Amino acid sequence: MKNNDFEKEIQKEIQLEFEKNRLNDTINIIKEEIINCIEKRKNITQHLIDTRKNAVEEYRDDEDKLIEYFDHERFVREESFKSIDRKLKEYTILQPSPYFGKVTFEEKEIQGEDSIYVGRFGVTPEEAYEPVVVDWRAPISSLFYAGKLGEVEYNAPLGKIKVDVNGKRQFIIKKENLIGMFDSEIDVKDEILQMVLSKNAEDKLKDIIMTIQQEQDDLIRQPKDKTIVVDGIAGSGKTTIALHRVAYLLYNYRNILQDKVLILGPNSIFMEYISTVLPSLGEIGVRQQTFRDFAMEILDLKTIMEFREYMEKIINKDEEFIKEVLFKTSEGYMKELDKFIEVLNKSYFIIQDLVFENNVIVPKEAIKDLFDYYENMPLFRRSKKIKRILFAKIRDKRDEKVREIEKWYKESLAKMDEEKKNLEGSELIFKRKLKIRKVIKNAMIAKKSLQWLDNEKVIDLYNNLNSNKILTIDDLAPILYLKLKLEGLKLNEEIKHVVIDEAQDYSLLQLIVIKELTKCKAFTIVGDKNQRLIPVLGEIPMLNLNGILENVEYFNLNKSYRSTKEIMEYANKYLDDDKIVPLVRSGDLVIDKYINSKEEFIKEIENVLGKLNSEGFESIALICKNKEQAKKVYSLVNRKIGIKLIDSEEIIYNKGGVVIPAYYAKGLEFDAAIIINCENNQMIKEDKLMYVMATRALHKLYVYNIKFK
Repeated sequence: MKNNDFEKEIQKEIQLEFEKNRLNDTINIIKEEIINCIEKRKNITQHLIDTRKNAVEEYRDDEDKLIEYFDHERFVREESFKSIDRKLKEYTILQPSPYFGKVTFEEKEIQGEDSIYVGRFGVTPEEAYEPVVVDWRAPISSLFYAGKLGEVEYNAPLGKIKVDVNGKRQFIIKKENLIGMFDSEIDVKDEILQMVLSKNAEDKLKDIIMTIQQEQDDLIRQPKDKTIVVDGIAGSGKTTIALHRVAYLLYNYRNILQDKVLILGPNSIFMEYISTVLPSLGEIGVRQQTFRDFAMEILDLKTIMEFREYMEKIINKDEEFIKEVLFKTSEGYMKELDKFIEVLNKSYFIIQDLVFENNVIVPKEAIKDLFDYYENMPLFRRSKKIKRILFAKIRDKRDEKVREIEKWYKESLAKMDEEKKNLEGSELIFKRKLKIRKVIKNAMIAKKSLQWLDNEKVIDLYNNLNSNKILTIDDLAPILYLKLKLEGLKLNEEIKHVVIDEAQDYSLLQLIVIKELTKCKAFTIVGDKNQRLIPVLGEIPMLNLNGILENVEYFNLNKSYRSTKEIMEYANKYLDDDKIVPLVRSGDLVIDKYINSKEEFIKEIENVLGKLNSEGFESIALICKNKEQAKKVYSLVNRKIGIKLIDSEEIIYNKGGVVIPAYYAKGLEFDAAIIINCENNQMIKEDKLMYVMATRALHKLYVYNIKFK
């Protein structure tokens, strides 16, 4: 046994030495590639300067040719620089830590063992046939994320390839040094996964690529033309899946999807929180915004009810408001809008004869036939089309009358001798001008008579329907729906893939409107039905999209990678179904206690924050039910403790201690969370709210029940 142990130690040392040498070789290659990129960029710059000097000389007398040349050169320069800059950025990011995994395998049809090293980006030196590092998004890299050794297959461009995976190795590489390595099957108990999950929130978000699990990787690599709907519990990696799926799709289908991906998130704080993830994966230029901003931009609306005010009314149980929310987010409201559109289609325009100079030139029956002929066209677009047709009819009639006048003038002139022309010619010209002016005036009168074909603005129609109440986020989709059905609204830009995060909060009408506007065939939709704080009638729409979206497949994730076992077990108390399966990562027990006085509360918070800071936790949130409670807590603790209050979407959260209402905290994660329950001596009874607040914590969770006013 001792000999066996000794042999194993020797083998470990040999392997460690091999991997250190291999790492050094890779870093040297990357450094050479960085120098090559810089040199190429320098050469292109010099080439452009030289050729432009020559072009200025050659085309100095032909301005059009010079402009045409510079337009072409700008395109060439941009494309060349884009390519080189992308590579330079990738190599610069890779240099301190070129890869994080290795897979050793044998292809079934090829004899001999092979291996790949998997990193954030790929590295293939010039004139080399094999990559030194394989991009994690490449098809073969799925072998690294597969949850087992032995027979595995991956989707290559030419079809599925079967291989025998003999081994997987994970590396911890920092500042060009190999700190450690582990051989594993990428099981959730894996040491590197534990290490990354134990990190602080900000670092964890950026290092997640090392620890993507097989169930997550399978979702990331789903076909680009499929819509995936992921219902996952808090901490299951929904946002990770969504963002990495975007990176994966852009890597494999860049020519189709570049600048054509839209990510919709819940609020500005969340969007800022995730904003660094895609750039860290080398993807820039992906449009990321809230549905509210997306809709208001299209509608050119300046103000609606703020997200904060909206959530406050819901959290504080404003019954009238909640009743309206339930109605406007229901299928029943969409049916009401359809009925409204039907009424408009039948009776909005009171059709009239088109009259020119007291003569009917287009009878109303013919105009009605035009409305019927273009019935598949949205009503207000149809009316504009018909108006253009009728304007053309007026123009034709006007031109016909002018031709008659010109004929009368020429014939009258021809009948006159020279003497009569001299005496009456000027008067004849004057009469001609008067007749033409009258025809033009009558044409203008006829055009003005078509004002009945003009329509109100859709927003005004909706405001009347809505009794001119203040608009909320629940009104944006209905207004867009009316504009789609009445105007045939179209986006200015092309969208090929849409990602919706926190989709449990979307109404059916929102999802339909996004589909109709973008014309997308594929979506990535992620959410957690247990985190819907907005009341809903019936089933949450994201879970029943058949018939609305094509090629939909639903997935459930009930394994949490965010919080410790103790925190997740505490959160489980607030779920009836779909209990969280916590990762076996133990931590401290959840502290749940009552506080009887302001002095005791301030002292407790001061002690806890001091302890957490001394333990190196960088993001700590005091989470309250609503804004009023957050302000109350802030006013108590801020006298002695430097802490930030987040009570607006405009405030950017980076790190440190914050007091935050629950609805702003949703979607975020913190190293430690402190739930403050000051419900006038009553427990927070909304289970979903407690579930949301508890699952924000990665490592430590405190629950303080305030028993003072």
